[in-house]
Amino acid sequence: MLIPSIDLMGGRIVQLEQGETPRLAFDDPEVWIERFAAYPLVQLVDLDAAKRIGDNRGLVERIARRLPVQVGGGIRTPEQAAALLETGARRVIVGSALYRGGAVDEAAAAAFAQRIGPAAFAAGIDARAGRIAVHGWREQVPITPAQAIAAIEPFCGAFLYTHIDTEGTLRGFPLEVARELRPLTRRQLIVAGGIRDRDEITRLEALGVDAVAGMALYTGRL
Repeated sequence: MLIPSIDLMGGRIVQLEQGETPRLAFDDPEVWIERFAAYPLVQLVDLDAAKRIGDNRGLVERIARRLPVQVGGGIRTPEQAAALLETGARRVIVGSALYRGGAVDEAAAAAFAQRIGPAAFAAGIDARAGRIAVHGWREQVPITPAQAIAAIEPFCGAFLYTHIDTEGTLRGFPLEVARELRPLTRRQLIVAGGIRDRDEITRLEALGVDAVAGMALYTGRL
């Protein structure tokens, strides 16, 4: 399955390279809301909230009412997650809140699962050079994706793995990483980071892995 990505920053839809360097920006979200309306799932991420420099709450709610979205970015408490579901989001992506003191916070994962249910809870695993990155990808913790999956598996309904090293580059997602991660969980596995063409998505589908694409869609490659 191809999942389009909508990343928000400063009230605009943007595409960044490796979470930092701006490459594309669009002032009017309506074009993309209409274009993505036919997809069964769209990923919506508030980058300002993820980086703790503000939020795009009004725009998040507006899009969540129009599209079937999984929403991420700065979700720190089960109450915030539940509130997003009440606005119309199908699922929430929780990332940094699952890691504390250099370890996976299993109590936090359990609290999210209890409040919103595993089906509505996607665990974010953002990795750079093989280690988890948190707080808008600005800090790293000594946890591998495999360790995170093992600890969070009992609580969530899906994993979203983002390969920061290739995010926004159109260099392609490393298929060997998908092959390594897929056997580690029975949950839905979604990957992001450098997706560039339909052939790549087809190969991921053959592995039982869904793909998030942003830059390739906004530049017309997909």
